[in-house]
Amino acid sequence: MQQAPASPGRSGAVIPPPGRPPIVSAKPKLADPAQRSSEASDRWSLIVLLAIPAFLSLFWLHYYLAGRSERVRDPVHALLKPGGPVGISFGILGFALFLFMWLYPLRKKFRWLAWTGALPSWMRVHTVAGLALPGLIAVHAGWRFEGLIGLGFLAMMLVVLSGIVGRYLYVRIPRSQAGLELTLEEASNERRAIVTRIAATTGLLPSAVEQMLVLDPAPASRLGTGRALMLLVTSDFTRWRAVRHLTKRFAQPGPGRKALDHGQLVEVIRLARRELTLAHQIRAFDATRRLFALWHVAHRPVAITALVAVLIHVVVAMLMGAIGS
Repeated sequence: MQQAPASPGRSGAVIPPPGRPPIVSAKPKLADPAQRSSEASDRWSLIVLLAIPAFLSLFWLHYYLAGRSERVRDPVHALLKPGGPVGISFGILGFALFLFMWLYPLRKKFRWLAWTGALPSWMRVHTVAGLALPGLIAVHAGWRFEGLIGLGFLAMMLVVLSGIVGRYLYVRIPRSQAGLELTLEEASNERRAIVTRIAATTGLLPSAVEQMLVLDPAPASRLGTGRALMLLVTSDFTRWRAVRHLTKRFAQPGPGRKALDHGQLVEVIRLARRELTLAHQIRAFDATRRLFALWHVAHRPVAITALVAVLIHVVVAMLMGAIGS
């Protein structure tokens, strides 16, 4: 008797007809050990760069909370003022990181710089530098943002805040575990593989897995800029709640299946989180790309303004002999 062909399910996964074994798709690629090691190194670098200025700020909190006249009489003033040993050291480190951040757009623009490292790695380092920058500059300025220091700090903060928004949009475009942008076809293929693996681990039918992972299949390509951004934010909370629900569900026995052990539960939840993310990214693909393009237009002049302001601050400080005084 001839069997009916497989048909696509709601999320695009191929559902086999009754009596036919599940279609085996390629196993979703995991991040390789070298990549995981690099990501861990980046996290620790950020923790250190954030912890050092935080520790010094708390240790000398009495000085940073004091008024201008009280600071001058404080014994640590010569050490902590912007032109003192601690202040100028943090200023130089912050300035170096700020200039380093400008190497990332150069790496993206010129392909012959590929020998310096992969773009995803550059992006991670660029993000670490941007997040660490405000704390370093705050210690350099003695937590007082006046005059040229205030102008430079304000410009840097605008760049950092803009960069956070850009990073938020960047990770909401479908990407592989290596950070490379996926086509919609590649993302759909990965979703099919994920549904098949979850079904194999849990003992559920692929159609049941699909039904379990469907949140909102409606496309978001026609949403305006504000509503598209709101969709991205609200979908994060929706997926978080869905993952919590799935964790509780698979940790307990259900009809026709046993509770998953710890290893299986971790793997299924990881796959489910990836599937929910890909489903949303495909749904909001056009809207996200449009927002990312608008962000590029706004981010560049802000970054250039910050660079000019910081360079003016450094040049004026050197000409006025503020360094070391």
